[in-house]
Amino acid sequence: MDGAEQHPPSAVRPHRLTPMRGRDPHEKGRVSTPLELLFDLTFTVAFGVGASQLAHMLAAGHVGAGITAFVFATFAICLAWINFTWFASAYDTDDWVFRLMTMIEMVGVLILALGLPAFFASVEAGGRVDNAVLVAGYVVMRIALVGQWLRAARQNPAGRSAALTYAVIVSLVQVGWIGTVFLPTRVPVTLCCWVVLGLIELAGPIVAERRCGGTPWHAHHIAERYGLLAIIALGEGVVGTVATLSAVIGEQGWSADAVLLAVAGTTVTFGMWWVYFMVPTADVLHAHRERGFLFGYLHMPVFGAIVATGAGLDLAALAIQRHSVLGAMGTVLAVVIPLGAYITLVYVLYALMLRATDALHVLLVVLTAVVLVAAVVLAGVGIPMAVCLLVASLAPMVSVVGFEVIGHRHAAAAVRAAGDA
Repeated sequence: MDGAEQHPPSAVRPHRLTPMRGRDPHEKGRVSTPLELLFDLTFTVAFGVGASQLAHMLAAGHVGAGITAFVFATFAICLAWINFTWFASAYDTDDWVFRLMTMIEMVGVLILALGLPAFFASVEAGGRVDNAVLVAGYVVMRIALVGQWLRAARQNPAGRSAALTYAVIVSLVQVGWIGTVFLPTRVPVTLCCWVVLGLIELAGPIVAERRCGGTPWHAHHIAERYGLLAIIALGEGVVGTVATLSAVIGEQGWSADAVLLAVAGTTVTFGMWWVYFMVPTADVLHAHRERGFLFGYLHMPVFGAIVATGAGLDLAALAIQRHSVLGAMGTVLAVVIPLGAYITLVYVLYALMLRATDALHVLLVVLTAVVLVAAVVLAGVGIPMAVCLLVASLAPMVSVVGFEVIGHRHAAAAVRAAGDA
């Protein structure tokens, strides 16, 4: 019996120690807790710093270095969130120890965010990778996380093997991350080591869940948690664009470009939000828990594409200020490419989770590509950048209209088929 079952949510109670015996994966009405929502706010900071660094590196013309640093930074941010989220779904007791451990992890996330500017700058310089502060944030997070797994192993005999597996793998890989701080190698070699360590990180849960008994994570809770992080990532894009536009308006006053960019940014964000929640994942996860890895890991590039789209809009605001060396074409591509990647990834997620291919989706992807290509072509023939971005912002609406007119019936049928299977 878990803490939530012993004490109804409406009860006024102290948060005394509760045995960490595992939550019920079939618990009715399981939703995100206020503590989880507070934890997520630290990732607004991390995503915001990553997007800002990418936008400024693109504005300076360091495209390759900016994208490289952003990919690795996004992986680090998403991995930190995934570590906490899946553990909490299985073992959240909401007692004072769990709360304090979560606070420690939040501190670690903020330290990680503070280390991102130095990391981006070192990748841009091409010398040694400066990841000392970033890794320090991970050390803080992992101390709390490993402590939580050891507590679960001691108090939940049924899940002891999986919990110990998590604790050991996380600890060993963290030693590897610390070792990369002292590598006397240049960026390419160090980042190759990151790839190896990252693959080990991703393989650890597969071993623990499939060969060591697994953990009692809750499918609907996990689906909700990922949806909330998608909203946070989308919100970061809005905040970053508005902050940069505020500087534009402060320097130059209101202009047609500023208005059009604000409208385009809002339209893109709203459309991306609508597209994300077209994928009915919760019921499928509940019926097919083995698809949890696809769901969990494929979201990493999904979140990255969301944040990168926000960075592209931030770059557009910098371009209006004339603080970017990229022309209209480069600026439009900085939005179009991640936006197109995001929409494609959502359809890939749909196909893999529901084990269904749909000719309608192919048509919608093609029509989406037409809209995005049109925006780029318009930039190429000299149409103002803000107008091109307004055209690009219509791309998610292709999927929205397609889903609302007919796609929802296809999705309902696919969910029923997945449940029957």
